[in-house]
Amino acid sequence: MKLNIIKNLFVLALIGTGLVSCSLNEYNPTGTTVLTVISSKAGFQLAINNCYFGLQRSYYGKLNMMLCTEGGTDLWTARQNSNYYSSQLKYGQGGLISLNVASDLWNSGWDGIGSCNLCIENVDKVTDFKDVNEKNALVAEAYFMRALYYYHLVEQFGDITLTMEIPKVIDNSPKRTSALDIYEKCIIPDLEFASKWLPLSNTAQEGRGFRKSAMGLLARAYLQTKEYTDDNKYVLKALDLAKTMISDCESGGTLYNTYMYPNLVDVFAKGNNLNNKESLYSVAFSQKGGSTNLWQHNDTYQMYYCKPDQFGAILYTGHQTEYGRFSNGTLMPSKYMIDLFKQNDNTIDPRFYAYFQTLWTANNKYTWNSDNIKMYDKTSAVTTATVVSAGDVAIRFIRPEESTYATYSAQKLTSPYLVVDYNDLYGSDKRVKMKYARLNDGTNADNPFFYYYPSLSKSNTDNFGYISASNGRFGCDASAIVMRMSEIYLIAAEADVYLNGGSGAAVYINKVRARAGAKMLSGNVTLDMVLEERAREVGGEHVRWYDLKRTHKLTKAYLLDKNPDVGDYFIDGYYGVRPIPQVFTDVILNGADYQNPGY
Repeated sequence: MKLNIIKNLFVLALIGTGLVSCSLNEYNPTGTTVLTVISSKAGFQLAINNCYFGLQRSYYGKLNMMLCTEGGTDLWTARQNSNYYSSQLKYGQGGLISLNVASDLWNSGWDGIGSCNLCIENVDKVTDFKDVNEKNALVAEAYFMRALYYYHLVEQFGDITLTMEIPKVIDNSPKRTSALDIYEKCIIPDLEFASKWLPLSNTAQEGRGFRKSAMGLLARAYLQTKEYTDDNKYVLKALDLAKTMISDCESGGTLYNTYMYPNLVDVFAKGNNLNNKESLYSVAFSQKGGSTNLWQHNDTYQMYYCKPDQFGAILYTGHQTEYGRFSNGTLMPSKYMIDLFKQNDNTIDPRFYAYFQTLWTANNKYTWNSDNIKMYDKTSAVTTATVVSAGDVAIRFIRPEESTYATYSAQKLTSPYLVVDYNDLYGSDKRVKMKYARLNDGTNADNPFFYYYPSLSKSNTDNFGYISASNGRFGCDASAIVMRMSEIYLIAAEADVYLNGGSGAAVYINKVRARAGAKMLSGNVTLDMVLEERAREVGGEHVRWYDLKRTHKLTKAYLLDKNPDVGDYFIDGYYGVRPIPQVFTDVILNGADYQNPGY
């Protein structure tokens, strides 16, 4: 699936939407040549390849996508609870938000839609398909991708323009279509087509959409309509489709190749990454896994790390590709996120340790100095002769529910390494503690422990490849998982809450919890319980902002209750959508009217 992109395909893709993301003066003088090229199956394949390009360039595996799908929610704040990427993570902290805060998603989304429209509109002009099945299977990729791009654009920006064909002229005053109409006229029909025609599998090109990919996204899209209507007709379809996929999964995946690993450790294991059996769809970055572009790589592994190299026993320089060693990421878990893993019997859901890194070993011999002894509130047990050797424990996060908590808590001021206590990191007010009261001298100081927080490890990897061996440049080759089979169980549970009051939801949730070794649920399940389970299972996987929107929890009251470090800055009726990028509104005639309210 190497992408030998013809330059003309890029130009026509931009014009194909009728919405120019860079300039209204784009002109394609060789359009006939492009149409001639794609009239053969080989040329049409190139055009299909181009539909995937935006996913790697600006969507999955990219920072802005993660900021816009996980940031600003109940689960995360900025690293060290700072003003880092405040427009996305803390809604501007009371200041103005850049109008171009989500322009990468906007531009790549429209480019992708244009590429998809080009394929869909011209598929019947291809002269050498062997039969209609081959034709539909290939163009189904364009339908799948168009739905995926529109799904993100609608959820990020709200009502936008719906264009499902290549316009004859560029519209300088585009109209907006309601989000529900876009679901009903494009997203859902496109995915229904793709669910019928996409191949069951294509192991030679793992980056492509499969039938289970379209089915999974269709179930998610059906459910997401709950954001826009009280009518449960699509929720019922979500439940029916989820049941179909669950039945297939539990009978061995004989129809759709669905699968859920029986052991939690296998879900994000490096060895399963490039061909993850639980994944319904993954974006490939490795050339071995079907990447469309040698120069685009997966940056997700960087986004949830704390800053362990703030402590001298851990060096970052020269160790960027060591597993679990990247430093200074972007998102820090909220107290609410950490607390969600405390079970009713005061034990810890095993997914906390499976999905978060809480211990770091030294990769550098470190001798304590007097400044750090004072900073970290160490007693006289730690001196300027105390050494942490490479391979020793350097940083350990502890929480009260652990059986060893009392032991390690008693040692935190005397141990030769850092013991980061949950109670020193988070306060009873549900906020990150920004100040620390030193026990040894009674002074208050900036909290030295907020650099070392539990770090989501789902994307931790040493799966790196050289972009250019000659100059030493490297990139992460790990695939980015878009959706997993475990989410289908949670979709079924949420649909059951809407349709049946949650009387049957525990059955679905318990399948996910049983795999994790967590305690079982009983009785009726509430919507809040489903949201909590989604946070534990798929938190950090590009879904949380959409979860809160769908369930009408993206409100100031909810965020203040769960994550006040973010909720302080949320404004109802304003921040539920991103601003339409100024790079677009400046070049259309009705830019002021097209912009979302308040921006």
